[in-house]
Amino acid sequence: MTAPSTPRRAPARVPPARVFARTCAAEWTRLWTVRSTWWFPAAAAVVMVGIATVAGLEAGSDPVPPEGGSAWRMAGVPALPGQFALLALALTAVTSDYATGGIVPTLQWTPRRAVLFLARTTVAVCVATAFGTLLALAAAVAAFTAARPVLVLPVEGLGVLPDVAFVFAAGAALAVGLGFLLRHTATTLVTVFLLMLVLPLMLPNLGVEWASALADALPGAGAAFLLIGEVPGMTRTSSVVTLLCWAAGALLLGWLRLARDDANR
Repeated sequence: MTAPSTPRRAPARVPPARVFARTCAAEWTRLWTVRSTWWFPAAAAVVMVGIATVAGLEAGSDPVPPEGGSAWRMAGVPALPGQFALLALALTAVTSDYATGGIVPTLQWTPRRAVLFLARTTVAVCVATAFGTLLALAAAVAAFTAARPVLVLPVEGLGVLPDVAFVFAAGAALAVGLGFLLRHTATTLVTVFLLMLVLPLMLPNLGVEWASALADALPGAGAAFLLIGEVPGMTRTSSVVTLLCWAAGALLLGWLRLARDDANR
């Protein structure tokens, strides 16, 4: 007589939170093992700290220097051009996988597309936001150091950093969502550049009411208001809502394409 076979145990189900944490760790490793990743924060640092330093030197050499001016302004102004380096970092974290065909083995290792989408978005947005906030702080310190004692750096001025962080987070989320949607680095980069800079600057100059209204509805106008505060027709509430809507809309469209379309098409 043969011994009765023992039933096999079903494999233990890994909790979704653990899968998400492991996927985030894999995305973090993947991001920082690519050499080009390091160039984006370096470019942002050169732009933001460089502009702030030049502005500080000019303020310090002014024959009638603006005594008591706040150096915290240099946390937001250089972030307007410097953000594009970090937005490029966020979008290439998505599109590079499609360019190399690596998205196929990626989904074989992480077949839960929702987990992959959330992990890749979380890592890219957090990295871009952290670098943007730190570089904004460094820019303010650089301007203060270059113009000292003309400019001051009061502690209460730290309140500008949450605005900078929000702009970088919303912009990075927009870039990630468009990356999942368009799946092409150049196309996504041009689209982000148009939405965040070119169209908000160009449309109001057309002298048409609808063009100005459209410009105010673009994410670049909201980012400009929060960073420099000189956008006619914008308020803090409208700026925040505009950025949130664009970021959420882009992420939703990107998720729908990832969930429904073949990854290699």
